[in-house]
Amino acid sequence: MSDASPASNATKARRRHRKQMLASTLRVLLILVVAFLWLAPVAWIAATAFKAPRDVLSLDILFTPTLQNFVTAFGPNYQLGNRLMNSTIVTIGTLLICIPVSTAAAYALSRFRFPGGMAWQLGLLATQFVPAVMIIIPLYVVLRSAGMLDTPASLIIVNLSVLIPYAIWMIKGFMDALPMDMEEAAMTDGATRFRALRDVVVPVAMPGIVTATIFCFVVAWNEFFFALILSRNEAVTLPVSLMSARTDRGDAWEIMAVIGLTIMIPMMLISKLVQRHFLKGLVSGAVR
Repeated sequence: MSDASPASNATKARRRHRKQMLASTLRVLLILVVAFLWLAPVAWIAATAFKAPRDVLSLDILFTPTLQNFVTAFGPNYQLGNRLMNSTIVTIGTLLICIPVSTAAAYALSRFRFPGGMAWQLGLLATQFVPAVMIIIPLYVVLRSAGMLDTPASLIIVNLSVLIPYAIWMIKGFMDALPMDMEEAAMTDGATRFRALRDVVVPVAMPGIVTATIFCFVVAWNEFFFALILSRNEAVTLPVSLMSARTDRGDAWEIMAVIGLTIMIPMMLISKLVQRHFLKGLVSGAVR
């Protein structure tokens, strides 16, 4: 019996090792499949952007790259440079207003009690359940009456109406997790409520604010429906400009690829720059 025990233990160890190897192999395969499913469309868009029109529909991996598609896209026919500027103005303008306002509102909802209790917070949340098609007509009529159609300001206003309630709820969750002792200590030392918010609360809640900023940036940068209805020529943004890539021979896939690549690159760069704060914000929200 004493001789059989080590052999039995060795057999069990080998089985455990095989199971671990199988689990590791399956995990690696799953990661590779997910990575392929995500990277394949991106690689296709990147490759198509450098293909000549005759090579766009070809399945050949090797081709002669060209920059003519970028020259055409940024030329007078597609005006991609102007539309890139429009998207940049709308997105930055939206963030410059949305994040400070949302941070202040989230702090107020987190620290003070208002008449009506949760009604204010539920009202903000309810705005996220209203379909865009229900509010686009009133917005169009109001903006037309104000003479603001086809302007970046109109798109900024519409983005703010959608993103401010969303950002308030996200940042408020991080504000609720912060102890009040820090700001109370600052105010005891003579700091005003605004200074305590600026110098004490905001730095500590920065991961949550950065997380909200990233989500708001992605929504504002990729916004299509409102921009399609409210812009015509002067304020056309990058997502809407995808519809302009049509020629006599049909859809110009190489121009669409250039526009798509122009849309993706800023998001990838910004996500890479703020990845540490973004992950920290997600983990903080999960732990809470």
